[in-house]
Amino acid sequence: MALPLPPGLTHAEVSFLAEMELVTVVPRQRLESIDLLGGKTPALRPPHRADLPLWLALLLKKQRRANIVPPRWLHPSSLAEIIHRETKETPLAFSEPPPAPARADTANPGYAHRQGGQQHQRQQEQEQDGPIMSAPFRPSCTADAPAGYLPYHWLEVAEALLAHAGDDVASLAASSLGEVRGLLRDLVEVRAAKMRSSTAQLEGFGGGLMLLRGVGAMELAESRGFVLGVVDGVRKIGASAEAARREMEEERGGEEGESDEEMGL
Repeated sequence: MALPLPPGLTHAEVSFLAEMELVTVVPRQRLESIDLLGGKTPALRPPHRADLPLWLALLLKKQRRANIVPPRWLHPSSLAEIIHRETKETPLAFSEPPPAPARADTANPGYAHRQGGQQHQRQQEQEQDGPIMSAPFRPSCTADAPAGYLPYHWLEVAEALLAHAGDDVASLAASSLGEVRGLLRDLVEVRAAKMRSSTAQLEGFGGGLMLLRGVGAMELAESRGFVLGVVDGVRKIGASAEAARREMEEERGGEEGESDEEMGL
C-alpha cells in the first residue's frame, strides 16, 4: 500500500521546475539550434550571448562549452539592498517581485518603455498584441533582469549557480563566493522569520489574511506544512469557540423560557 504524499511540492520537485528558468550564457563553442518541447533554442555563436533554460546552461557549463552570466540581482550590492529593504523599509511585507515589462504604446511609439535589454525588447515587439507573461514565466533570471528584485525561483537558481557555476558568480561579483553565500543565508533567515511571524495575522476563525506577494517558490514549499498547521489549529479553535457560544445561547434561552413559565404560574 502506497503511503499518502505530503501536500504541495517537495524540495526536489521545486528545484526541478526551476531548471526551466531562462539564464544567459556566453558560448565558447558553436552549437546549432535544438528542438525542445518549449520550442527551439537559439543557435550559439561565440561570443554572442544567448538565453537558455537553466538545465541546458548547466550542462554546457559542465562540458566547458559555455559560461553562465549570473543575473544582476545575485550581485552582493543587490542582495544587501534587498536585505536592507526587508528589515528596515518593509519589515512586515516581502520585497516586491520584478516589475512586469510595460506594453508598447502603439498610439505614441516614442513613449514605449520596456524592462530589459535589446533581446527582451525584440521579444516584446513580437508579442505586442499578446499577453504579458507573469512570474514564473518571465525571463527574470537572465542578464537583463533588473537588480534589487527577487524572482519567483530566486533561491533555487542561486543555489544551482553557486554549486555549478561558482567561478562565473565570483567573476560577476568581483568578490569571494563566501560573501554571496553569507548574504543569501541572511536573506533566507530574514524572510523565513517574516513568514513565521506573518501567521499571526490569522487570528480568529476565518479572519485575517497572509500577504504572500513576493514570496518565492521554495519558500512556499518549505512553509506550506507550517502554515497549514497554523490554519488548521486556528480553524479548530474557532470551531470550539463557536460551539461554546451556541451552548451558552441555548442555556440562556432555556433559562429565559423557564422564567417565563414561572411568571405565568
